[in-house]
Amino acid sequence: MRSTTDAVPQPSDEVAEALATGAPVVALESTIISHGLPQPRNLEVARELEGIVRDEGAVPATIAVLDGVPRIGLNEVELERIATEPGLRKLGQRDLPLAAALKASGATTVSATSFLAARAGIRVFATGGLGGVHRHWTEDQDESADLDTLARTRITVVCAGVKSILDVPATLQRLETRGVSVAGFRTDTFPGFYLHSSGQPIEWRIETADEAAAVMRGQDALGGTETALIVANPVPKEQQLDPELHDRVLADALAAAERDGVKGQAITPFLLGYLVDGTKGASLEANLAAVRGNAALAARIALAWSRS
Repeated sequence: MRSTTDAVPQPSDEVAEALATGAPVVALESTIISHGLPQPRNLEVARELEGIVRDEGAVPATIAVLDGVPRIGLNEVELERIATEPGLRKLGQRDLPLAAALKASGATTVSATSFLAARAGIRVFATGGLGGVHRHWTEDQDESADLDTLARTRITVVCAGVKSILDVPATLQRLETRGVSVAGFRTDTFPGFYLHSSGQPIEWRIETADEAAAVMRGQDALGGTETALIVANPVPKEQQLDPELHDRVLADALAAAERDGVKGQAITPFLLGYLVDGTKGASLEANLAAVRGNAALAARIALAWSRS
């Protein structure tokens, strides 16, 4: 009979030591490595993001599931495996017990990474953009599992908003309904993932990593439901995707998805791929610029949190 301990998150030696000593740790997702970037650039970016976290004084913990075991922090061999192994699954939180039981391997999405990071005792997580409520959600009821996980997981997620292919106003409403705190980092509008701003206002603004850590302390002091804190960190204006190009290509992508009947889990990769092709890779560069900035800010927040 298989041991029940196989599904318990297993931190690397470096991450375990950091957690034991109270050193700052930043969780990083692995889906961007396995599904979001072409080879060999995906491995280069994975190493780069870990390097950014280290340069800011924190320990990176890239999270994935290998042979059914959740790994919190990957060594070089494991990182290469996530970047190169064919057929890796894309795992949300709901998939984790199945992966554990069937000894499957896969990269973790925002929902799975948030859950596993929190289970391991990591408080700060850096990613690109969150999932959210899809366009035409009143017809298809299509909503990312990210939102539900963040509504019951005490973690701070540094992101560039939600993917711009989504219904941003509806997503913000949903986050409010579920009690997930949202703060703009030096911005009064919610970021637009590829774009500096989505045009949607947000009510709270913070200016420093120390302020983010203070909000986290407030969450713990108040108690209540274990909800997340979203720190919305926009891509710099000079590195954003050209807004006119973005809007034009996205409109074409949405029309193509409607014409071809693309729905459900297939819609996000379809639209993101269309944007990459339609912008000749510019959307990918904007995405990477956002992720780099988020990794650096997350490390600074983790450092401030470790001092509190």
